[in-house]
Amino acid sequence: MKSFHLTSFGCRASQADGSALKTQLANAGFAEAADAASSDIAVLNTCTVTAAADAEVRQIIRRIHRANPHCRILVTGCYAQRAPEEIATLDGVAWVIGNSHKHQLAQVLQAAGASAGADLGTIAVESKDHARRSAPAGSTKTEHPSKGRIASGAGELTEGTGQAAAQVMVGEIGREFHFAPAVPDDRTRPTLKVQDGCDARCAFCIIPTVRGASRSLPPDRVVEEVRALHRRGFQEVVLSGINLGSYGRDLNRSINFLGLLERILGETAIPRLRISSIEPMDVSPALIRLAAREKRIAEHFHVPLQSGSDRILRLMNRRYWTSQYAERILAIREALPHAGIGADVMTGFPGETGDDQRLSMEFIERLPFTYLHVFPYSSRPGTAAAASKEQVEGRITHERGRALRALVASKRQGFLESQIGRTLSAVTLDREPRAAGGASAESADGDSPRLGGGDTAATRHARAALSSNYLPLSLDGSDLPANVLVDVDIGRVAGGTLHGFVTRP
Repeated sequence: MKSFHLTSFGCRASQADGSALKTQLANAGFAEAADAASSDIAVLNTCTVTAAADAEVRQIIRRIHRANPHCRILVTGCYAQRAPEEIATLDGVAWVIGNSHKHQLAQVLQAAGASAGADLGTIAVESKDHARRSAPAGSTKTEHPSKGRIASGAGELTEGTGQAAAQVMVGEIGREFHFAPAVPDDRTRPTLKVQDGCDARCAFCIIPTVRGASRSLPPDRVVEEVRALHRRGFQEVVLSGINLGSYGRDLNRSINFLGLLERILGETAIPRLRISSIEPMDVSPALIRLAAREKRIAEHFHVPLQSGSDRILRLMNRRYWTSQYAERILAIREALPHAGIGADVMTGFPGETGDDQRLSMEFIERLPFTYLHVFPYSSRPGTAAAASKEQVEGRITHERGRALRALVASKRQGFLESQIGRTLSAVTLDREPRAAGGASAESADGDSPRLGGGDTAATRHARAALSSNYLPLSLDGSDLPANVLVDVDIGRVAGGTLHGFVTRP
């Protein structure tokens, strides 16, 4: 039996894809290895939202190849979809499989004989019209199987390198929602991807190109999967997507995200649902009212902002004004006074001036954010912003980012301190609290915040937990297992983490 090691990069949707791929590979007869250095096949499920994300993948490919030259590397995900030829030239890469064919990944390895350790031979590719086509080993074309053409083959030596050419499978992304069950790596808080793709065309974003059009998992299937996760003992499920608020628009005009939430709440007994991230114009008064009255919905909204300058929002092709954004955030705070509220904010977008930065700072200062994910603009080939002649110098971009992080750090500390003396509902996590500095920049998609803590005997023997309002907790002296919903009396703050004691398991 051949072994594999899978690493996922990027957003919660990508992490959910990676968990699904692990399940597919295990079901196909592959054994999971502890690390790439000891595996036969290294699978990298990539992100391409920034140039830094691309560079990280290339660095890891080189590191794997140096440490284990016999390991065959398979690169999939968004970077593979965007730049397959670039990846295919790297030493050690045997397969490049885009998002268009990611659901066939296990079949490709089986057909290649990888599970049994055989040499690569003819690779069968199922085209959209279900016609079987094959790519003999030695084929060097890089074409698009989803259009009914032949993928590049693996097996021919690349001139001057002595390395077999990578097999490339990248094509157009169809309208079908390819789904596999969520399997959480940490055994708590599974991510259920209910939507994929995006129909928006933000000037900076490559995601619609590499993820395709918006498409949704039918609501009956979502309900079925939530029930299954609850039967397995999970207490919290994170609903995720690339553009979650667009859920259902591709299925039926009567289906929407609010209706999906109501169905899950009405037809399952899952104790907690968390919304990973939702665009501002999809934060409706009805959604806020539902979150306020239904305690099974986590008190946490992550609403991407990108900029606090209306001029920059227009250049970005974002679909709201700052006044509309502020109206929704303030409505959340009024209905849910202790909700965790976060946002993504970009610095250095082409054309951004010092005045635009000042407007963003002032706007963010006025709103009740409890954390921000601040990141620098990164030019993505093929996007409208990449063609702008008004690129901002990198040094200035990073200075603006530091100023925003400093601003939100004080807001976050104030929010943490406001929780002292309260009782918070939380789910215990599959780890002990990790020592870290104060967390001011959080994940863009609702991933767990980093946990900090003081160096005491109590915190060295503690259980980490995550509150409904998205705050890291240390349950000092607790021997509770992971994946338990508890009520916690909050006593103090240390190192960006709330410390408390369980009052009701």
